[in-house]
Amino acid sequence: MKYRIRHTTRYRYQGTVNQCHSVAHLLPRDTPYQLCRKAQISLQPRPALASDRRDYFGNRSYHFSVQFPHEVLEITATSEVEVTRERASLSLDFGATCADVRRQLAGTNSQDEQASEVPNATPGALLAREFQLDSPLVQAGPELADYAAPSFDDERPFLSCVRELTERIFSDFAYDPHHTDVATPLSEVIEHRRGVCQDFAHFAIGCLRSLGYPARYVSGYLETLPPPGQPKLQGSDASHAWFSVFSPAEGWCDFDPTNNLLASQQHITTAWGRDYADVTPFKGTILGGGAGHTLEVEVDVTRLEGQPG
Repeated sequence: MKYRIRHTTRYRYQGTVNQCHSVAHLLPRDTPYQLCRKAQISLQPRPALASDRRDYFGNRSYHFSVQFPHEVLEITATSEVEVTRERASLSLDFGATCADVRRQLAGTNSQDEQASEVPNATPGALLAREFQLDSPLVQAGPELADYAAPSFDDERPFLSCVRELTERIFSDFAYDPHHTDVATPLSEVIEHRRGVCQDFAHFAIGCLRSLGYPARYVSGYLETLPPPGQPKLQGSDASHAWFSVFSPAEGWCDFDPTNNLLASQQHITTAWGRDYADVTPFKGTILGGGAGHTLEVEVDVTRLEGQPG
């Protein structure tokens, strides 16, 4: 499936901004199931300095500096992405069990005979271990472990258990875009069981880490389709978030608790990290700007002509 994504972010400041230094995660990355064929970013005012880099997690991060006085900053990312079918072909009812996953994650490269009964950890499992740890916005805890535990059994296929956890979050939590914002702590989401895609992804990650499994946050887009017979409104799409969990046997697998889905061809990945703080679409510092600003975001995810409907 091939898509064109246009993501515009517009800041309107109450006063003049003399300088800004920012970083954006708006350019889709290449993955085993996705190829970014074209990508560019344009800014108004034009930046004095700009560079496209790779961050610690391999995401494309666009760093720029605007040194011209301005009251409006507009950044537009345009990209063309091809998503394959491979990520949606996974069977969840077979594969490594929960016990297998924990045992393989605990593997050692030591030659000590006492460790010989534990299989050596693969390079992928070693790298995944950092996603078992707490991160700025997600801390493991007994409340999260207690919620997740009924879905996990040592003898069941691990990914089938993750699928059940995804279904429970979808059923137990209400989607409410007015209840939380990017600063809402996970504890409040748990208390009220309301939130948005970012909150549900963080909650699932916390549940999995609390049981000792690696999980990471994924940001991107989800193609949305209008009701039959109605046109799609320009700018009506939005950025999206879900989570990915690691099994040494199957690798990283993506689940979308907001929509109760295994990520498919309609999920377009921009970046991944420990949590939202690692992959915010846009962040930085400004000199000036007055007492505040307003934010406008417009997103269009368009299926290119010739693609199946």
